[in-house]
Amino acid sequence: MLNLHRAEFIRSAVKPGDFPRDGLPQIVFAGKSNVGKSSAINRLLGRKNFARVGNQPGKTVHINFFLIDEKAYFVDLPGYGYAKVSKAERDRWGRLMETYFASELITLGIQIVDMRHPPTADDQTMAQWFLQTGMPFLVLANKLDKVKKSERAGNLAVIRQTLALPEAVEVIPFSAEKGDGRDQALVRIQDAAGS
Repeated sequence: MLNLHRAEFIRSAVKPGDFPRDGLPQIVFAGKSNVGKSSAINRLLGRKNFARVGNQPGKTVHINFFLIDEKAYFVDLPGYGYAKVSKAERDRWGRLMETYFASELITLGIQIVDMRHPPTADDQTMAQWFLQTGMPFLVLANKLDKVKKSERAGNLAVIRQTLALPEAVEVIPFSAEKGDGRDQALVRIQDAAGS
């Protein structure tokens, strides 16, 4: 079992040479800038503020690698879809992300979307990037606690349909705030980590 309490920040990758290539599993988190990605990572780790939670979206501008229990990496990708960043900066992120996705380092992809809204065009692009790696992939539909019970099934169906997800891709209703969906997601993470 992966001991999630043993987590340490390793490095921020600004170029492909910074990617760890030591053969450990890499569990990759992606999501729009304001979707609660850092909060979701913190919830999964059972930590309050391990991954930085910023009031300003778009704080993660590099690919951040966290070593978990010396057995696997949690990889925090830059939030996407945030407008207040220069085009040059967005292009730089885009190239870095494309190189990372082509690197065959990804063991499991986890995309975080907002359960209250249909996925955006950027969300759709990200889902396609994950699907093209051929690696296991799941979607955390965050902010479950803000969606009425009567609307949850419909919202999940819209997410699956909009992202064009194959049956094999799990969509987990998740709340970084309350912890719903954490155990289900951790089963997949433990599997990916080979523990």
